[in-house]
Formats: sequence, C-alpha cells, structure tokens
Amino acid sequence: MTAAAGTPPNSTPTPLGSINSVPQLALSKATASAQGYNDGSTTGKYATYLKLFSGEMFKAYESACIAKGTVQNRTLTNGKSMQFIFTGRMTADYHVPGTPILGSGDPPVAEKTIVMDDLLISSAFVYDLDETLAHYSLRGEISKKIGYALAEAYDKKIFRTVALAAREAHPITAAPGPEPGGSTIALGANNEFNAQALVDGFFEAASILDEKNVPREGRFAVLSPRQYYALVSQVDSNILNRDYGNTQGDLNSGQGLYEIAGISIKRSNNLPFMLGGGSVAAVDGENNWYGGDFSKHAGLIYQKDAAGVVTGIGPSVQTTGSDVKTMYQGDIIVGRLAMGAGTLNPAAAIELWAADTVAYA
Repeated sequence: MTAAAGTPPNSTPTPLGSINSVPQLALSKATASAQGYNDGSTTGKYATYLKLFSGEMFKAYESACIAKGTVQNRTLTNGKSMQFIFTGRMTADYHVPGTPILGSGDPPVAEKTIVMDDLLISSAFVYDLDETLAHYSLRGEISKKIGYALAEAYDKKIFRTVALAAREAHPITAAPGPEPGGSTIALGANNEFNAQALVDGFFEAASILDEKNVPREGRFAVLSPRQYYALVSQVDSNILNRDYGNTQGDLNSGQGLYEIAGISIKRSNNLPFMLGGGSVAAVDGENNWYGGDFSKHAGLIYQKDAAGVVTGIGPSVQTTGSDVKTMYQGDIIVGRLAMGAGTLNPAAAIELWAADTVAYA
C-alpha cells in the first residue's frame, strides 16, 4: 500500500479520537457483535463514551439536586403508585384489676397514595459522534446540562409539594386527634430579604415544630441565594453555628451560615416564588398536583416527613443506535427520570410568607 503524502512508510494514520479505543474510531469496523454499538456492549467503540457520559450526568445531577434526601423517598419496582401510611397519637390509660387487655388502643391510621408522573427527559443531538465526543470538554458540558435539567425539575416539584403541605390540614382527625396540620409564618410585607425577619422566622418555626412533636432530626430550610447572603452579611454574630470552624475566611467565601435553631440551611433558585411571578399551573404529564399561588411565598422550613417521593426510573442515560446514526450522522442522547411527589405529614411543613398576615393556619 502506498503511503499518503507526508506520511512515513509502513505507517497507518490514526483517526481522530481513536486513542485507546478497540477497535479504532471513525475508520474502523466491528469484527464481532460485542464490538459494535449496542446497549449492552462493554468493548464496543462507543462503550467508553457512554459510561463517561452517564457518570458525568449523574455527578452533575447529584451535585445540583438540593431536595434529594430531604424528604421521604421510595423506589417503585412494579406498579404506578405507592401508599404511605400515617399513624396518629395513642393514649395511655390506667388498668382496672381483672379487666383483660385487648389491645383496643390502636392509633388512628390514614393512607396517602402518590402516583408516578410521566417520564421526564432532557436530550441533545450530537452530530458526528466519533469526532465530537472525542472533545471531552463538549461532551462533559452536554452531560452536565442534562444532569442539571433533571435536578431542577426534581427540586421544583419537591419544593412546591412541601409548600402545599404547609397549607393542608392533617388527614387524621379521629380521637385522640385531630393531628396538627401545616403552618405558615408571616415575615411581614416585603420582608423576604430582611435578615432579622428571617432569623425570627427560623426560631418561630423551630418552636412550632417542637410543639407539634416533630422530630428534631432531618429539619431543613430552603432559601433563595439572595436571602441566604442577606443572612450572612446582616445577621448579628450571636447566631450559633454561624461559621464552619469559626474562621473569618469561611464568611468571606459566602459559606458562613449553615444552621439556625437546629435547622440546616440550603440555597436554591427553584423555590416557587422565584418562578413566573409565583403562580404555578398544572402541566401535561403531571399526575400529582403541584400548582398554586405562591406569590407571597418566601422560603420553606420542614422536616423530611413533610413530603414523599416515589421513583420509578432514577436518573439515567440512553443513546440511539446505529440505524439512527446512519440516517442522521449523529446520535440523540437522552437523560431521563421518572418520579412523583406528594404531601405526607403537614405538621412537618412550614411556609414563610412575605406578608403581614397569612391565609393558612
């Protein structure tokens, strides 16, 4: 074979992106079924790219998802819904000698069903996959954006659900109940970024949760970034646990406030009042209710029993096969997530309001 001009004799050009690939990319062909492009391939020429893409997408999802782990989570293996059980309070009575104990003091029970929403997807078309995905910066950027999109959708649903829980009565009303429902705290009109009003709201929320016998473990607050930085810059130094390690450097980094009144603080741009003026309507594909008027919403404080999530398909990646690549000279890459959320224990949910009065008890 005659070498191409400028190519040393007895050498073969290396196609772009083929380093450490067996078989080589772009100019090669599979010699066995295990080396071609298929979903189960571990040695095929696209296998490494798919694994890297999946890993980076999942890391981006995990890092961007604020609400994950802050509410009850269940995984669906079969079916389209899952039941969550509530139990109310029990009483203690004095035993009368000679009277049999029959276990008649069972607590009142209620059930909440959370159904799966339709499949959430985030996708991108990558032209000429062999060459484009060899540029790792572009591949990484696409994978991160897909992960971020899925995390954003997840957080929006959870935060709306917790806000709705704060506005609900408890489903258990039988004796010795009724059990306490959700709560809203008025910070005052236009006080959503007032640091002292927010701090007062935290201590009021802690008192409410304690009075309702809500566990102290797993209490979270979610504020907008601007609210958080208002706390860091304006709050007096008498707030406990203000500094990581009590160093001024942490305050300068913007990470100097992580807990008030035993409530862990998180930041998110996906709170209901930050989206479309605060009014949220139902959309096709949502089989649970996430809508409402959140125009006065100013943050959330809750314990993890406030809401529940059912997950049918965790964040994952799919790519099209060789037939689509041949037709379009590229690949469609899809990130997907199937989940649904619903209110559980309203007593564990508190919504902050930028108003002088609140509409919910």
